Amino acid sequence: MTERETANPLDTSCRARLFDARGQDRSVRCGDLAQLQLQDRHLLWVDLTRPDPATVDEVWAALALPGAAEQEARSTATTPLLGKSGDFFWVRVVAVSGNDGLALNGQVLTLVAMRNAVVSLHDEPIPFLDTLLEREAAGSDIGGLSAESFVAALLDWHLTTYFGAVADFEIAVERLEVGILDERKRDSLPELRRLRKAASRLRRMLAPHRAVFSALSRPDFRPSESDRANAHFAALDTRYERAMDMVENTRDLVVGSFELFSSQVALQTNTSMRLLSFIAVVVGTLAVLAGILGMNFDAPFFKTQATGFWTAVAAMAVLAAASIAVARYRKWF
Repeated sequence: MTERETANPLDTSCRARLFDARGQDRSVRCGDLAQLQLQDRHLLWVDLTRPDPATVDEVWAALALPGAAEQEARSTATTPLLGKSGDFFWVRVVAVSGNDGLALNGQVLTLVAMRNAVVSLHDEPIPFLDTLLEREAAGSDIGGLSAESFVAALLDWHLTTYFGAVADFEIAVERLEVGILDERKRDSLPELRRLRKAASRLRRMLAPHRAVFSALSRPDFRPSESDRANAHFAALDTRYERAMDMVENTRDLVVGSFELFSSQVALQTNTSMRLLSFIAVVVGTLAVLAGILGMNFDAPFFKTQATGFWTAVAAMAVLAAASIAVARYRKWF
């Protein structure tokens, strides 16, 4: 049995870990938070996954968190938000998840920070939080970070979900374009509509975060913090802009795919029109021959009866076959 299971074997809705810069990291029962004495080289991380109201009240009381932060944590709103009260601040963001880059789902994550402690709250499991907890379970230097820098790290992981979604989106676009260029006919419009909706949804999910990340990087947000934490927030804002540029580019990818699809349709239409034109010329030529043979002149050929008829039919068949052979040789269709 691991240390984490020993610390909290039943309740997975509340996970707490105390990071110690001296290498003495340990898991903590959420019921023991009130007895903790946080020191300068400590960083406490409490992760709440769909907790019941009693658990939220217990954590808030143990850490003496502000009521305004608890109100936002309990809110069902999905709009990104940044709040502050004295030495406390909280931020609400929306991470993105999806299996193939197109079926996108938003996961609301609320972070509350105080001196030497960070609380994360979310309704559904968020993979990158689980990954971070598992990665740092054997000991780390996270205890040397301030709460602000740790929040910046979590928000950077949050932005990574958008980079991953864009990567999956690009793979879906490449698959579509390979299908468009396939010689076999394929209706790509439904997939193009799906891609366009996914690009719009991805942008709608990320764009509202601009106010949050720009506010975090402003010097008036936490003027008393160290230059190190401010540098982390400034780098985070730059990374957000990069993510936004990539998300904006997804719409251009869809437009490019549509232009490729339109060009392919135009080529197929030209091929069809060329074939129809060729058929019209061949049939028209045969119709002219049939018209000549049907003229009422007393020529010797018209007295050959059945022999002349079959000779004319054979001549027209040979002419049609020769025309088709020439067309295929020149690759007209």
